[in-house]
Amino acid sequence: MMKKYILLDRDGVINQDSDEFIKSPDEWLPLEKSLDAIALLNQNGYKVVVITNQSGLARGYFNKKTLNSIHAKMRDEAAKVGGEIEAIYFCPHQASDDCKCRKPKAGLLKQFASDYDVDLAEIYFIGDSLRDIQAAQAGGAMPVLVKTGNGAKTLQENPQFLTSLLIFENLYDAAKSLINR
Repeated sequence: MMKKYILLDRDGVINQDSDEFIKSPDEWLPLEKSLDAIALLNQNGYKVVVITNQSGLARGYFNKKTLNSIHAKMRDEAAKVGGEIEAIYFCPHQASDDCKCRKPKAGLLKQFASDYDVDLAEIYFIGDSLRDIQAAQAGGAMPVLVKTGNGAKTLQENPQFLTSLLIFENLYDAAKSLINR
């Protein structure tokens, strides 16, 4: 059987976002039913991969050890409801660094595609911000917008998405719909 993947942004999709950044495991709080969504995707044959900008590293708000602890908590919390996160790709840079990996560029998606030998054209990328949608488009993946995190604001500022994108209230609704496609 062919392995299926779904790519997820982290902040605002899986966990609550913060303008102050998520700087510790204690500040990482899952959105309602987001971890159940990961488990649901896994139960339906999808491997879940997280693609996230983490400029707090470059800004000095937290270090790599702390980021690893945040991600360990995310994985542990997902595992408690039967979910598994296959891999996490993150960009440690600020926008001013002009790297290839920071969304809206597709560097992290292309790295994932190379590592797993998959065609991005067959893969959904679920995000809550314009840069997530742009990264999916730039990488050739199928963009999906959720209204959690910055999603409602993103939709309000980009009304064309109403007719051009799959849009869901939250990750759980997206998961339920996508597994039935």
